[in-house]
Amino acid sequence: MLHTETLSLVRKVSAPDVLKEFEKQVKTYEKAFYHFAYRLTGNHDDAEDLTQEALLKAYRAFHRFQAGTAFDRWVYQIIYRLFIDQYRKKRRRPFVASLDEAPPHLEQEKAKEVPDHSKLPEDFALRHELGETIQKALLRLPEEFRVAVVLCDIQGFSYEEISNILQCSLGTVRSRIHRGRRQLREHLHPYLNGERGKN
Repeated sequence: MLHTETLSLVRKVSAPDVLKEFEKQVKTYEKAFYHFAYRLTGNHDDAEDLTQEALLKAYRAFHRFQAGTAFDRWVYQIIYRLFIDQYRKKRRRPFVASLDEAPPHLEQEKAKEVPDHSKLPEDFALRHELGETIQKALLRLPEEFRVAVVLCDIQGFSYEEISNILQCSLGTVRSRIHRGRRQLREHLHPYLNGERGKN
């Protein structure tokens, strides 16, 4: 369901049938939109703001949306462009979340990659530490690499779909994903090799 403030603003300027269709589309994808925004910003408040701003922008342009086409890819484009134009200029300290404790609205988050084999406190601590390490490493990637890796490895889009979302060639998508994954491995290398905590 749309955020209350966003829905209130949309209702003021919408015809009932248009609003109904827009809400139907958003209800299907809103969690994924927030998830994408969160992975770009690394901050819950910024992700919420970015998602709501993107949805308002999408509604204002909804008359140009072609029925039967991919609504989610269209909104992903809007989110990414807003992020590039505005949110990446912010210099807030990024919020780091555990992969075992999904941010709000992310019950279906794909990135829960650390299985819970035990309820022991030390296992929870290790999983929490790994989640923070991965998130920090992800936020260290250049924006163009980060978004490509997130869309591919977390959101699950194909290279062709990512090419459409980012409005760039398949070759560029492949390059960004390859380089992003390589940098991510490099950032995680000290942790994976047991070097964390060493001076």
